[in-house]
Amino acid sequence: MKTIAAVYTGAALLEPLSSLLKEMLPDYRIINLLDDALIREVAEAGKATQAVRRRLLAYYQTLSENGADLILNTCSSIGEVVYQARPFVPVPIVRIDDAMTREAVNRYKRIGVVATLSSTLEPTANLVYRWAKRLDRPVTVVKGLAEGAFTALNAGDAKGHDQGILETARGIAGDCDAILLAQASMARMEESLAGALGKPVLSSPRRAIEMVRSVLAGEIREGG
Repeated sequence: MKTIAAVYTGAALLEPLSSLLKEMLPDYRIINLLDDALIREVAEAGKATQAVRRRLLAYYQTLSENGADLILNTCSSIGEVVYQARPFVPVPIVRIDDAMTREAVNRYKRIGVVATLSSTLEPTANLVYRWAKRLDRPVTVVKGLAEGAFTALNAGDAKGHDQGILETARGIAGDCDAILLAQASMARMEESLAGALGKPVLSSPRRAIEMVRSVLAGEIREGG
């Protein structure tokens, strides 16, 4: 039985994503590693600090040494650390937002990116451009930061969080062919936002798990 290790920086995503992994990949063993101090440090610094990068690399190496066949990086704010880690980790590391952004670049030219943290917004926009270069596709990115939504969610105000995302998405929708939800924790809004905006909305979890399946089956290499 192959083993997938999922690395989390926030507790809110652990239960729904872990359940989705078990639902979609029932024949795989799932290991979860949570360090919610990581996202606090990233949010305060506005980027993945050197200390965060070192800690993540240590986690990746430890997981691979203890039987992980693939590592799923579940946090978009630290996604770019994956590129530095891959040369030092002997198993594939998949970014949770790779499949989502690849699909968007293949299908759309004007891509909106909505996030609740600036530390997530820039890495996701960068990933869109990375895939655009790799696939030789012309794209433009329109960024939308839902100010205060992350704070609202941490305070238990899910309604305020969702409303902030909706208002932000509406604000950029006119300039976009599709909207990307930069954080996996926003995935539950995919259908409702698409209905409200009348435009395609893409989230990462299910697409990422399909990519994980394909990487483990040897059909593709890890993403961009």
